[in-house]
Amino acid sequence: MIQILDSTLREGEQTPGVYFDSHIKMAIADLLDKIGVDFIEAGHPAVNEEIEHSVKQLSQMNLNATIGAHSRSLKKDIDQALNCNIGFLGVFYCVSNNRLNDVFKSSIDNAIENITNIIEYAKEQNPNLIIRYTPEDTVRSDFENVLKVSAAAINAGADIISIADTTGYMIPGTKQNMYDYVSNFKIKLEKIGLKPKIAVHCHNDRGFALTNAIDGYRAGANIIDASVLGLGERAGIVDLAQLLVTIKADFNLNNNWNLKLLPDLYSLVSRFANVSIPFNFPIIGKNAFTHCAGIHTHAAMINPLHYQSLNPDIIGRKTEVCLDHMSGFSSVKYAIKQLGINADKDLIKRVLDEVKLVGRKGRIVDQDELKYIVKLCEQRIVVEV
Repeated sequence: MIQILDSTLREGEQTPGVYFDSHIKMAIADLLDKIGVDFIEAGHPAVNEEIEHSVKQLSQMNLNATIGAHSRSLKKDIDQALNCNIGFLGVFYCVSNNRLNDVFKSSIDNAIENITNIIEYAKEQNPNLIIRYTPEDTVRSDFENVLKVSAAAINAGADIISIADTTGYMIPGTKQNMYDYVSNFKIKLEKIGLKPKIAVHCHNDRGFALTNAIDGYRAGANIIDASVLGLGERAGIVDLAQLLVTIKADFNLNNNWNLKLLPDLYSLVSRFANVSIPFNFPIIGKNAFTHCAGIHTHAAMINPLHYQSLNPDIIGRKTEVCLDHMSGFSSVKYAIKQLGINADKDLIKRVLDEVKLVGRKGRIVDQDELKYIVKLCEQRIVVEV
């Protein structure tokens, strides 16, 4: 069973210009909980007092999801996070040789000492705390460094190791792919008797975040990070809806996710993040289940799956027909029928001609406008008679 960590309230707020007020964060968390995510990463309390206050508020909501905080490998950050009564703590520290030499002016042994001390300290304060350690930029770091520090973190009390593709570096089907990385990492840890949960955190810089996450899942990852609309640094991370629907529809997991709440969640986040949902966005976008070309709509009216690989009912949506310059007889006939109007072939053909004229102007005919076009064509038929 895969677990989902939603990071809309942490990684999502790292999107330039995105900020959620506390009451909106509570509303988002409530919907995420009702959908059924396992972890809600609520923020990094050390960033500012408002985020710290919001993390505290979310921790007091008595949700089924575990509320988590993000933290640097610093005691003062840990203390602030623990003061929020969280159930999950994510600690990160980069162990690539380049970063250790250029940024931290430290060695891998010093890094390990810092990380293990912090994890031991956090676990002492709250033995029930779930701790995730993330070697930031995992997949571009020296593998032996990652393995060595991860083993030390686990022995110090870390429950989860997160494999972070911090820069969207991984490409499926190449030597730098997430499936092989996760598989190899798990095997190496198991050989020394360690079996932590493995998480994957995939950025979308090259457009492969979802594919890499699925590769990680197939290789045995236990937790996948995602966010609403894929919000996050630069090109963002895995989109939550695409991830949940893909796993539900194609891997047939027996879970209790309420996917029909996804449109409400996306509407809420889009509004208050001031980020529009692209019309062609998979699963949630306005056109995701809308058919346009005449050949498509004719077949889709018989069986939507002729031109859809997903049943829109999975998220509480319906197959729709678009009327514009690409429309055919079947789509206009269907749309007129939806208005409750009985139309013969002659009327349908006339309406189709008008719809195409409007469509050539770059517009789509909605149901309200269609009523006016039908009336116009009916009047013309009367005049001609």
